Amino acid sequence: MSNSSSITQFLLLPFTDTRELQLLHFWLFLGIYLAALLGNGLIITTIAWDQHLHTPMYFFLLNLSLLDLSSISTIVPKSMANSLWDTRAISYTGCVAQLFSFLLSISTEYWLLTIMSYDRYVAICKPLHYRTLLGSRACVHMAAAAWATGFLTALLHTANTFSLPLCKSNALGQFFCEIPQILKLSCSHSYLKELLLIVITVCFPFVCFMFIVVSYVQILRAVLRIPSEQGRHKAFSTCLPHLAVVSLFLSTGFFAYLKPSSISSPSLDLVVSVLYSVVPPAVNPLIYSMRNQELKESIRKMMTVYFSKVVMK
Repeated sequence: MSNSSSITQFLLLPFTDTRELQLLHFWLFLGIYLAALLGNGLIITTIAWDQHLHTPMYFFLLNLSLLDLSSISTIVPKSMANSLWDTRAISYTGCVAQLFSFLLSISTEYWLLTIMSYDRYVAICKPLHYRTLLGSRACVHMAAAAWATGFLTALLHTANTFSLPLCKSNALGQFFCEIPQILKLSCSHSYLKELLLIVITVCFPFVCFMFIVVSYVQILRAVLRIPSEQGRHKAFSTCLPHLAVVSLFLSTGFFAYLKPSSISSPSLDLVVSVLYSVVPPAVNPLIYSMRNQELKESIRKMMTVYFSKVVMK
């Protein structure tokens, strides 16, 4: 292949070449996908339905669920279809769209998790100023800024990546389209521009990471000063789900991209990529619903109202 203009499709890395295992992969991913759809869809519907949940914390949680649905829907259905039909192909346009959508979801989610840490900081450390600092207009502006930043990041990386001449092959070493695997196909040293862009954009997430760390240090200090054990438990309960989601999101992503090359292998890379791209969107609703009594109660009420209407019909 002489250049990227001659590439009409890419070949994704299959999980296995055995037909029985391909079908097993299909059913496994179908189960994970349905769990993500059910969990995130239930959270979105409940927050929209219950007026008592129209608060900054749940507004940001609703946005997080939308991003989780977007990220897993970008990757999993295509992988399932390839396993079901025993193919590896994804069109050039489809690869561009998949990369852009995944980057948009991941980038926006990182900024949103940072905003959610600020929400918890204000709620616990500055409760008297909570309504002032996190009014409805401020929340909408912060969420819009997160989406806009994610969109710009995804647009820059996608445009820069696919502007490179690709001539080595059309086979990607991953089960979905991602930047490192596409850069390996480049036949030009211009890929250094993309690496420089990655380094620059990593600086901003690092600032966010430090902000999250500092926020939780302040939160921990404030919680430990609460005299009653019940008050400390309630404060911790509102923070633990967010902290667990942040830890899962960062640990899987960091390990996927920063693991030593000495332990890298195609099978390990596949497992790690599933951990950071597929598992979090399916697990996040469970993390939030397990520790949040208010959310569980609202889900129970909504389901009771729904089934009572069905029975009456």
